[in-house]
Amino acid sequence: MSKKILSINSGSSSLKFKLYKMPDEQVLASGQVDRIGIENSTFNYKINDKTTETLRPIKNHDEAIKAVINMLLTSGVIANKNEIAGVGHRVSHGGSYYPESVLVDKDVKKRIDELSVLSPLHNPVNLIGIQDFEKLLPSAKEVAVFDTSFHQTMPEESYMYALPYEYYEKYGIRRYGFHGPSHEYVSLKANELFGNEKTRRVISCHLGNGSSLCAIKDGKSVNTSMGFTPLAGLVMGSRLGDIDPEILPFIESKLGMDSHEVLEMLNKKSGLLGLSGVSSDVRDVEKAANNGNARAEMALKVFVHQIQHYIGAYASDIGGLDTLIFTAGIGEHSWTMRSAICKKLAYLGVKIDEEKNKQSALSIEAKDSKVKVAVIPTDEEIMIARDVMRVAGFN
Repeated sequence: MSKKILSINSGSSSLKFKLYKMPDEQVLASGQVDRIGIENSTFNYKINDKTTETLRPIKNHDEAIKAVINMLLTSGVIANKNEIAGVGHRVSHGGSYYPESVLVDKDVKKRIDELSVLSPLHNPVNLIGIQDFEKLLPSAKEVAVFDTSFHQTMPEESYMYALPYEYYEKYGIRRYGFHGPSHEYVSLKANELFGNEKTRRVISCHLGNGSSLCAIKDGKSVNTSMGFTPLAGLVMGSRLGDIDPEILPFIESKLGMDSHEVLEMLNKKSGLLGLSGVSSDVRDVEKAANNGNARAEMALKVFVHQIQHYIGAYASDIGGLDTLIFTAGIGEHSWTMRSAICKKLAYLGVKIDEEKNKQSALSIEAKDSKVKVAVIPTDEEIMIARDVMRVAGFN
């Protein structure tokens, strides 16, 4: 029996959604509310290949969710709210509590709230989305799908920090990793497209405002660049990535900042934004670099170098490289960043065809490349919908 399943991805100032007819995986409606709580909020949605964009004030996530449900009703995609059997929510951090997706209950909501300290940009709004949908769709089953779950297969040498062991035992301090649904989706898609032999050893590059790499062997996560929180790993739009921890008390002392102010700076004022002084958006930084801005040029070099550094390490983790995947906003759309990243990877057998790369073709490797290089649009929402069907017992 078919079910209508809604996949939700709540960001700090955005709400992405897709409504599916499952198990057919037919998209009935999709869209995004942007600039929530900011001037010039936009609501874009697509039904039957027709895209509509509205500009309207949307004060908070509650209003955004009401706008989505109202659109589904007035457009006739659903006749009534009870037609939506399940809602799946992308949740950033599941800690050590949730190795897989779960039905939402009071304890789950409490845990998500507790873990907000580890993912301050995402867990709080993820929880708001869950609570609002519970009110608006009381008959639907709510499922939490955690960014961290896919990485539960990492071996201890990948996830353990060299801190006193009791910190891991008492407080669960370890590497968790994020962007799990994205890394899992593109690795499954690559296997479907290229077969088992070309996808035994995969490195997935999820590059966007938030970025992470994942080493995948035989379909399982072996290592990933984000850590205890989404702040670790690569240089990102406004997030720092890896750092010498001694720098933090040094900054506090020199600038008179407390730990909360430092954390705010690391999450929102660092990365490409902090280095370039231009923007957290790689497109703006590239434009500035092309116009002779030396700091913007330097920021891009640091961004690319960090990615190359992790690719080399992860190729070692999985014993070589069969397929390199680019996905997410930068990975899917910036041919210049893909080109810059791949230039120093010849030692791994990576060679790309620049014409195919400029077209963002599915396969951008050159004919004599030993490694498949793929540009695969991510689809976290379908992974969420599949988990709702499984966890809610609809299969």
